[in-house]
Amino acid sequence: MDRVMDVPVIALPTGGAVTTDAFAAARKFMVDGQLRPNRVTDARLLATMGSVPREAFLPPALSARAYLDGDVRFGGGRGLMEPRIIARLIQSLAVRPGDRVLVVGAGTGYGAAVLAGLGARVVAVEPEPQLLAIARPALATLTAPDAVQIVQGAPADGYAEAGPYDAILVEGAVPALPEALTSQLAEGGRLAAVLAGDGRGSRAVLGRRVGTSFGTVDQFDCATLALPGFAPTSAFVF
Repeated sequence: MDRVMDVPVIALPTGGAVTTDAFAAARKFMVDGQLRPNRVTDARLLATMGSVPREAFLPPALSARAYLDGDVRFGGGRGLMEPRIIARLIQSLAVRPGDRVLVVGAGTGYGAAVLAGLGARVVAVEPEPQLLAIARPALATLTAPDAVQIVQGAPADGYAEAGPYDAILVEGAVPALPEALTSQLAEGGRLAAVLAGDGRGSRAVLGRRVGTSFGTVDQFDCATLALPGFAPTSAFVF
């Protein structure tokens, strides 16, 4: 299992407004300097992340941090997942145009926008009204009509009403994947997440449903912000 590689980052000015050209240059550097060196090879994904403006999914006061090589923290433990981690999670899902995809812990909607840009039909679940207030207008402006359905709810519950799903993206580190969520995958459906808290360190995993079974395979070591609302698996006690 490989590790995510550290790379240089481009800094945007923090005083005053950042120009559209500066954001575009930072976005290109993100693709060439953060994604490509970290085994993001899917051409459609690189093109999509090179066109979706991350700054639109941040509060204005934080927009200059949009292309930093790290999580952008909003406060309250939530934030925007760093580009190279969300890129590799999405890449592992191998999303095809027309796939039905569930995003849990969607935050301000950036991951949902990238998946919609790949041609997926997205359901995005997020519990926090303040984050939904950023996600709704950004997604309405930057994605095709009806490409993303936004739902306020508990991420660990998913959204069974619109399932089953070809793929599920969990945007944040969780201690375990509840059956209530994994059962919403279609036959052969994939799930990408970051698992943490079991003593092995945080790691990205790719899961798949085959019949009634669901199992995961480790993908790469990484660390990201925890997604609240997921309970750890109970340990067996004699």
